Amino acid sequence: MSSFFIFGAGYSAQAFAAANRDPETGIAGTTRSREKFDRLRRAGIEPHLFSGQMTPELTDALRGASHVIVSTAPDEAGDPVLNAARDLIVAKMPELKWIGYLSTVGVYGDHGGAWVDETSECRPVSRRSTLRLQAEQEWLELGREAGVPVAVLRLAGIYGPGRNAFVNLSEGTARRLVKPNQVFNRIHVADIAGALWHLAGLDRGGVFNVTDDLPAPPQDVVAYAAGLMGIEPPPETPFETAELSPMARSFYGENKRVSNAALKQAGYTFRFPNYKAAFDAMWAEGNWKGAGREDARSPIGRS
Repeated sequence: MSSFFIFGAGYSAQAFAAANRDPETGIAGTTRSREKFDRLRRAGIEPHLFSGQMTPELTDALRGASHVIVSTAPDEAGDPVLNAARDLIVAKMPELKWIGYLSTVGVYGDHGGAWVDETSECRPVSRRSTLRLQAEQEWLELGREAGVPVAVLRLAGIYGPGRNAFVNLSEGTARRLVKPNQVFNRIHVADIAGALWHLAGLDRGGVFNVTDDLPAPPQDVVAYAAGLMGIEPPPETPFETAELSPMARSFYGENKRVSNAALKQAGYTFRFPNYKAAFDAMWAEGNWKGAGREDARSPIGRS
């Protein structure tokens, strides 16, 4: 019987739990706020507090897990889970079979719009992506030390119910920034959940890009959603004159097309192979509003 423990039970982890089809499979996860406990329970996750230190309760819950998913971001002090629980994971989890680490395609940095895959050079532009790449390497090393397969999932910009261009258009916050030849990769949260279940089911380790088949200019994505809604899209704004936060502007310093061939070769079939298929389904099913957007991470993931 499988038992999952998730560090950082946010948007993607809740989608993972919602996709659980086996009532015998236990899922526990952490949050930094007790106020989110009820939300996690509704998602099928047994909640625990984690703010960077292990407690006896947390240790007991983790020790019996067969699968661990890590969705917490590293900072200048390093990966918070490794800092707090590395020794426990390596030596004191007899049931552990697999670890999944959620990273970002940002580790590739800028490749001038060219295609990249898992063998491509990583040359991160931002400090946050540099820290992610370092954390990836540390998790892979932990796996070698513990004799446990570690799957690093490099995620593209995340969207799904509650976090998408429909929401932005309805709230009047959507923008169509145009930077010539700029493209971004995206991934529907259901395919993050699907990839996790697939790789965990195989106990498959390695590095996998989790992105759809259609890298696209962000302004095209907004226009497509507006077309489905039957409204006029916002006017195009040149990137050079746009008012952006330093973080938002930094995303546009990275231009690449990310291949998902390795994940397909591992046997995974995407539910939404591109944003158009996903938007068509979300609009037809009326589930685009979701339950909230409190876990939104980036303007790319929300485009």
